[in-house]
Amino acid sequence: MVNFLAEMIGTMILIYLGDGVVANVVLKKTKGHNSGWMVISSGWAFAVAIPAFIFGATSGAHFNPALTIALAAIGDFPWSQVPMYITAQMIGAFLGAVLVFLQYYNHFEETEDKDGKLGVFCTGPALRNSKFNFISEFFGTFLLVFGILGIGNVEMANGLNTLAVGLLIWAIGLSSGGTTGYAINPARDLAPRIAHAILPVPGKRDSDWKYAWIPVVAPIVGALAGAFVFVTVF
Repeated sequence: MVNFLAEMIGTMILIYLGDGVVANVVLKKTKGHNSGWMVISSGWAFAVAIPAFIFGATSGAHFNPALTIALAAIGDFPWSQVPMYITAQMIGAFLGAVLVFLQYYNHFEETEDKDGKLGVFCTGPALRNSKFNFISEFFGTFLLVFGILGIGNVEMANGLNTLAVGLLIWAIGLSSGGTTGYAINPARDLAPRIAHAILPVPGKRDSDWKYAWIPVVAPIVGALAGAFVFVTVF
């Protein structure tokens, strides 16, 4: 139960901060409107690192079904706990999206851009091409999991590993996030997308379910590849 709560609350914080920074940049009449990609990618890096600092010693701070599955596949996490972790992550991500919706409700009302409103909740491609969008999410998640395992392999002072993971997320966002918005996490994309579909977001568009499979499947495949390559090399 403790691990369930840690993964749920940690993922909720991640999405509250991560979707929150997108809302702050994209939605009209916020203090951060149009502040740009550096703010978004920085906000997402902090969004991952902060709950990881809080809950790392409790649940391992996965907050990502792709990472949970990949760790189980290489024997670093028990398969018996995978469904519980993923359930907690999905619930937490949904709740985080609801918090962002509530906080920024007036700004959703002030914003005409329906794609921007959807982008607060979930990712979408800058240029729509399923093959290359899949490759983008695959590469990003490959590096995420390969990097997390590599960072974990390095002896550091207490807490520095978590900081390094935040830097890894920041680097992925800055360098490769511009193609698809770097979901690199099925819960981060799917649960808030469901929230967008359910919640009464003012003037919203459809939730782009035709694209939704890519930020779910590609991160899982990329995470598995990253984990298996890591254990093969090291």
